[in-house]
Amino acid sequence: MRLAPFTPSPLRSERTHRRAQYRTNKRKPRFEQSIHQRSFQPEDRSEVGHWEGDLIIGKNQGSATGTLVERTTRTVRLLHLTGRDSATLHAAIRDRMSDPQPALFRSITWDQGIEMARHRTIAAEFGIDVFFADARSPRQRGSDENANGLLRQYFPKGPNLCAHSPARLRAVEDELNNRPREILEDRSPAELFAALLPWKNDRVLHR
Repeated sequence: MRLAPFTPSPLRSERTHRRAQYRTNKRKPRFEQSIHQRSFQPEDRSEVGHWEGDLIIGKNQGSATGTLVERTTRTVRLLHLTGRDSATLHAAIRDRMSDPQPALFRSITWDQGIEMARHRTIAAEFGIDVFFADARSPRQRGSDENANGLLRQYFPKGPNLCAHSPARLRAVEDELNNRPREILEDRSPAELFAALLPWKNDRVLHR
């Protein structure tokens, strides 16, 4: 009986075939609270005080402006950012979101960006929930995505967004929030949000 010639293994371990690799544990999500843990679905806008957030990015990914949109009234708040790190975002949210009553600031649903790495601190500081949308699922944050499209009229992708001062961001906010919306039956976000400010208890705003 003639034996086949010996052929060295091409593998470093000298095995004749690669061994299949099995992971005993699935990769853990980056953030704790998924959008699927919210008490309402993305299309449910009956309770006020739930905000969606993200960044609009400047040229070469080098600058950003934060955006927050209240889901029921479509009120926009812009966050002036000098960087894209979590400390800068945390400080900007503290600066811009310190005035709403608790009933008007219940939660934030954010994209899965690392700029929200201090989400636990933000949640504890404001007494809110911070949720994270699924990756590549912009429809789960439809209000914010729509607002970001409108904001590109003011902040094209080319320029450095850090060049826009907080005063400029407030001016853009005011213009957007005072624009009547068809989805709001020709009322403006500012009109609806202002109507909620005197409330001292939890209410529901119906369109």
